[in-house]
Amino acid sequence: MAKATATKPKKTAIKSKTKFDKKTYLDWYEKMYLMRKFEEKCGMLYTMQKFGGFCHLYIGQEAVAMGIVEAIGKGDKVITAYRDHAFPLAMGTSPNRCMAELYGKTTGTSKGKGGSMHFFDVEKGFWGGHGIVGGQIGLGAGLAFAEQYKGTKNIVVCMMGDGAVRQGILHETYNMAMLWKLPVVFLVENNNYAMGTSVERTTNVTELEKIGASYEMPSFTVDGMDVESVCLAIEEAATRARKGDGPTWLDVKTYRYKGHSMSDPQKYRSKEEVAKYKGIDPVQTVLSVIKDKKYATEKQIKDIEARVKKQVEESVKFAEESPIPKPSALFEDVYTQEDYPYIVD
Repeated sequence: MAKATATKPKKTAIKSKTKFDKKTYLDWYEKMYLMRKFEEKCGMLYTMQKFGGFCHLYIGQEAVAMGIVEAIGKGDKVITAYRDHAFPLAMGTSPNRCMAELYGKTTGTSKGKGGSMHFFDVEKGFWGGHGIVGGQIGLGAGLAFAEQYKGTKNIVVCMMGDGAVRQGILHETYNMAMLWKLPVVFLVENNNYAMGTSVERTTNVTELEKIGASYEMPSFTVDGMDVESVCLAIEEAATRARKGDGPTWLDVKTYRYKGHSMSDPQKYRSKEEVAKYKGIDPVQTVLSVIKDKKYATEKQIKDIEARVKKQVEESVKFAEESPIPKPSALFEDVYTQEDYPYIVD
């Protein structure tokens, strides 16, 4: 069994002069605590068979989502794989809509048609979770091409897991993205395991940062357990993209505390390894900064936590009371064009 160790990465992206103040840290804690509690509730509800399908929890990786959302702006877009619950929450989507989507209800982010792996909130800039491994890589580049074509300064953050890095579409997309200097940040949420298979067992190139070298794509390794590090790396990459200098490749080292999905027995890693990573829990790290710098009193922290817990409980009630789609919904939201000119009778 290949073992991962909870150590800081050797390289980090060059840091900017961004300052992170009291307001920022309190906002981070509330949103990251929401991600954590929402996912814990999802895990419990799934085991109670309140909803079905696959369910991939984000517990342990919250610093990645929070760092990205902190660094991007209005008009920018995010697209990811199927471990996607945390991003819309971080971007401001109502927990009610997210929970309703898990329940398959009409009030969900995808009207109950997508489920756990296909959250969407285009109004917030979240262009979805995608169930096909690596499928979102080409889509992310396509979104970036659209922004370039329209002449905006918007950028796209396109994420994937370390397993998707072995897909052929990555190489085709990276070649084109660098050739056309598309405004996209490619980011691997490298949690060490593709389902239950470690990076070391699937590739000879274990430092995933090196993959960008073939395309002369600026590439960095980033501490994905630290929100500031993620934010600064995205900020720098976004600046490069907005200037027209093209893509950046970020190997963001993170860790999931739960299995690949709810059906994962996790026999491929030891309890000791998980415990080591829990020692650098990103949610607790943010809370520690708040306490160390006296950004909030114990009562204020408890108030934040109580507010979040209430939101999560309300989201469950909302989901359970929302209507299920009617059979006719199968024929809605399907693209058709009556006068499509390329069909011959």
